[in-house]
Amino acid sequence: MSVTQDRDDVVEQLEPFRRELTAYCYRMLGSAFEAEDAVQETMVRAWSKFDGFEGRSGLRTWLYRIATNVCLDMAPAAQRRARPMDLSPPGSATAPNLAQLEERIWVGPIPDERVLSGDPAEAAVGRETIRLAFVTALQRLPARQRAVLILREVLAWSAAETAELLETSVASVNSALQRARATLADNGGVPESDTFKPLDETQQALLARYVRAFEAFDIEGLQRLLHEDAVLNMPPYQMWVRGVVELGEWWLGAGCGCRGSRMIPVEANGTPAFAQYRPAEDGNGWTPWGITLLEITDGRISTMTNHMDTERLFPLWGLPMRLTADGTGT
Repeated sequence: MSVTQDRDDVVEQLEPFRRELTAYCYRMLGSAFEAEDAVQETMVRAWSKFDGFEGRSGLRTWLYRIATNVCLDMAPAAQRRARPMDLSPPGSATAPNLAQLEERIWVGPIPDERVLSGDPAEAAVGRETIRLAFVTALQRLPARQRAVLILREVLAWSAAETAELLETSVASVNSALQRARATLADNGGVPESDTFKPLDETQQALLARYVRAFEAFDIEGLQRLLHEDAVLNMPPYQMWVRGVVELGEWWLGAGCGCRGSRMIPVEANGTPAFAQYRPAEDGNGWTPWGITLLEITDGRISTMTNHMDTERLFPLWGLPMRLTADGTGT
């Protein structure tokens, strides 16, 4: 067999693990772009060391060990991604603080297709553990505790398997898991929301009403769809707004530039999501404004997170950088 054939054979063995490794690294790092970098580095290391892999552990375990080490190297304790709600009290809709923080501060979105299995049953389980709220909660943990919690409670690895992967003892794994659970509990746990079911007619009707109201800029119509404590946040802006009345004032004030927007459905973080395009400044169609993720609680929209790094995020979803009046994209 030629060297090229050997390399192709190794790649063929590694590639089926890319999606689940991306999901793991995303939960560890809170960034689609860092997760992609981590998985690529994992594949490079695995490819270069494959001759020394003698099957003492399964290939999947070996890859997760490499990926974990890569993520631990990339996730020092000082770097903990968050959402605006974790950093400051809610702001005023009528006097917003529009200070921006660097991208590395924020938990970012990721396309479902990069992290969720194509199997409907597995995808349904996976959605809950890539929600922004869940991934943000994970970022509050030290990196090794984060890895333990993900491996034990998300991926359902045994304590012995996790200890082998982390090259530590079962007692250390159990202790780390207890500390991780306590830290999450001390920080209020993971905010609950309704499980998103893409085929649920009630949820789909709610989302259709949201799109119609937003595109028509029907503020009263939007407010009727919101949970009373609904939140709007827009990384990289540090500001966030809470409450139906405040949100109405925001859209009629500083947020009025959203009038005339178009919303294109996308799949992100296992939750309802849309690519928002605002009217182009040159009058020719619409240009990207953000990727908006929604969370639903008790049948109403409770959180709207608009990620505005459009130059990187829209290509990640394969979205056009302009919508034209004839309905095409460029």
